[in-house]
Parts: sequence; structure tokens; C-alpha cells
Amino acid sequence: MAFQTGAPTIHNTAASGDVAETILLPGDPLRAKYIAENYLENVRCYNTVRNMLGFTGFYKGKEISVQGTGMGMPSMAIYAYELVHFYGCRNLIRIGTCGTISKELNINDVVIGMGACHDSNLDEQYELPGKYAPICSFYLLEKFVNKARELKIPVHVGNISSGSAFYSEKRTNVGSWEKMNVLAGEMEAAALYMIAARARVNALCVLTVTDSRRTGEMATSEQRETGTKQMIELALEASLTL
Repeated sequence: MAFQTGAPTIHNTAASGDVAETILLPGDPLRAKYIAENYLENVRCYNTVRNMLGFTGFYKGKEISVQGTGMGMPSMAIYAYELVHFYGCRNLIRIGTCGTISKELNINDVVIGMGACHDSNLDEQYELPGKYAPICSFYLLEKFVNKARELKIPVHVGNISSGSAFYSEKRTNVGSWEKMNVLAGEMEAAALYMIAARARVNALCVLTVTDSRRTGEMATSEQRETGTKQMIELALEASLTL
């Protein structure tokens, strides 16, 4: 298969210039649609391929895009790579859900992934002489933490874990990560951070806790709606400062 060299791609029908420099990246394309319809003005849909919906619009006068990425690091890596290299995105912000590993976190808490531990071999392509530590952009981290304080939204900042298997048979994973002070688990951030680092652009992962991997507690539908709304509004408001 030939590699893509420009826009549009086989995964994204957007033309060059259709995607804003700042983009929110929920895993769920329907969440992207929800954000576009409820928060953005003058919205245009630029992608429907594989139902991975992408939209560009304006939030309080600032052009912002939002697009689904699907589940897992391979899917995130494809969309993030294309958005950076073919569409000029410079601020890539994953917004999603996570399962808490830490005893300190509760349902609906907001987590910002400063670093993303992982079990992926994605970094092998870079042929590094050691283990790569995927971290977020301090530029975005500082902006988001400051905005959270301004909005009086409590946030937990620290390491998260990006896993390759949702249904993992390694049941010791939770305790192992917890002893290393990893806050929560998800499935995409490490790939996003690696793609962004290689391209010298900014990336950040902002998450809402929807379940506990320690106790099995799950958020109700009402809690999910409240928690994700808080996360979305933080992401949009912080994006105004970029």
C-alpha cells in the first residue's frame, strides 16, 4: 500500500485548510458531533469516512476543529499523524474517559495526563537506543491547569497508562501501575504524545473518570453526562488561550 503524502487521505476527505490548528480529539465520533452541534458556530463537516466525523467551527470567535479518532493507539496514531503532517494541526487535545487506578480519584474527576506509560511497540519505529517516555506539551498543560483553576474545576495531573488490550488477562496491571503512582488507564494518549513529539507540535490528554478499575464502580448515565460536559467546557475554554 502506498503511503499518503498529502490531503485528502484515504481516512480523511478534508482538503488542505479545512482543519483548524487547534483540534479536540474525542475517541467517539458521536461526541465530536455533539460538541460541534452544541458548542460551535458556523460549523462545517469535513469528514465522514468510516464515520469518523470531523467538524470545524467557531467557539467564541476562535476557529476550532473536533474529530473522532476511534479506539486504541493504532487508530489514534493514524489520525494524529495525518492531522499534523497533512492538515497543519499544532495543538492536539485528546478528550475522553478513563478508569481510575489511584485510590485518590473518584467518578467524574478530571485527569490530565502529564505522561503516558504504555505497553505499545509504536516507539520501535524511531529506532531509539532506549525506552521513550511519552509526555504532554508543557505549553498546553500550563494553559489547561491555569484555566481549570480559573473555572474552579479540580484536576488531577500526573501519569496515566495507555493500554493495548481493553480486555486484558493480566489482572495484576492495576496494582502494578498504582504502586508507581499512575492515576488512570485509557488507550490512546501515548500514541498521541509520540506523534506530537516527533513532529514538534503540542499535545495533551484530558480525561473524565467514568469507572474504577480498583472497585468496579461505574458512572451512571447522568454522571457521564455531567462529567464529560465539564471536561468539554474546560477544553474549549482553555483552547481560547492558545
